[in-house]
This record gives sequence, C-alpha cells and structure tokens, in this order.
Amino acid sequence: MKENRQDKMLEIIRNYDVGTQEELARRLREAGFSVTQATVSRDIRELKLSKVPTAEGGQKYVALEQEEGGRGDRFIRVLQDAFSSMATAQNLLVVRTVSGMAMAAATAMDALQFPEVVGCVAGDDTIFVATHTVEEAQALMEKIRSITA
Repeated sequence: MKENRQDKMLEIIRNYDVGTQEELARRLREAGFSVTQATVSRDIRELKLSKVPTAEGGQKYVALEQEEGGRGDRFIRVLQDAFSSMATAQNLLVVRTVSGMAMAAATAMDALQFPEVVGCVAGDDTIFVATHTVEEAQALMEKIRSITA
C-alpha cells in the first residue's frame, strides 16, 4: 500500500504543480488513497521531495533524487536558482537562499556529495553546512561560488 501511494505521489508531482501537502493529500484522496497530512509529510521526507520555484512565481514539489540522467546538472541548477549569498563561521558555511528554497538547495548539496560536507541543516532561507575544518569551509565556499557565479 505504501509503495503504491508513494508511486502515485511521484506521478502526481510529475503531472501537476503541487505546492502544498494539503493539495497533495487531496489529489491522493481523489485517486482513492486514504491519507492524513501526517502520512503525506512522512512520505515527502522518505521520498526526499523538495520544493522548487515555478514559472508563475509559486513553488512545487519535485523528486530531485528520482531524476535519471543529468542529475548533476539538475542539482546545480537548483543551487543556482536558490542561491543568494554565503559566509563562513569557523567550520560552518552559512548559505542564504531565496525564501522557501533552503531545503531544496540543501538536498541538492547533499546529492552533489561534496567531500567537505559533514551535514546540512536547512530552514526557510538559510542552510548551515558543517564541514570538518575551517579550511574545508573555505574550499566549499569557493566551489559553490564557482557553481553559482
């Protein structure tokens, strides 16, 4: 049941610009699945769905991890679209993004598997990226700067 529901979620976000958990839950119910907001939220985390901007200025869910072919290009594009500024604080890199895009950018950074990254914590428009050393934070900042320039 869970696998079928998650497959349907992926199908829905491929075919529609779904921007909220409520809308996703409604579309799942319309497709015959009995879901709660908590179930949808859990599935979103398990599927590693992220939000990206739409052409109309809104946001929609996408399955960044599910993309085949050109994955690196897609993740780089997400970073480029989301990036605003960054600064280091010891071994932390603080990345500022467009409002609402920090989680998508952090997911993209995780997927790009920068060796300097120990882990990321994302809020609405800020990502704290932990690195092993101050030098790694500087090196990562240069890599991201070259990607987003």
